[in-house]
Amino acid sequence: MDKTANARRLRQSQTLAEQTLWKLVRNRRLGGFKFLRQLPIDRYFADFVCEAGKLIVELDGATHEGREDHDQHRTQVLELFGYVVLRFPNERILADPGGVTDDILAALRSGRA
Repeated sequence: MDKTANARRLRQSQTLAEQTLWKLVRNRRLGGFKFLRQLPIDRYFADFVCEAGKLIVELDGATHEGREDHDQHRTQVLELFGYVVLRFPNERILADPGGVTDDILAALRSGRA
């Protein structure tokens, strides 16, 4: 399967946490920053990407449990492309979506991203 088809499939089968965050960041709703979903970068698909801020937001659900080494390596690879990677557990976006978007916006505005 090519990257475009795979990205399309990932966008169509979003988790509840991904749907929740997408509603908050789509159409430049977060500080005027544009986000893309499931963007292929190298051999990975980043959950949410703000190109202007060089920021990737990853949401980690149950499938990430026990895969901390893999996720750390993945983060390192994405950072080689000049991105800052923020990771949030799915539970946090569902329980505190405003807090997550505050953290994302703070990273974008601080230049940390």
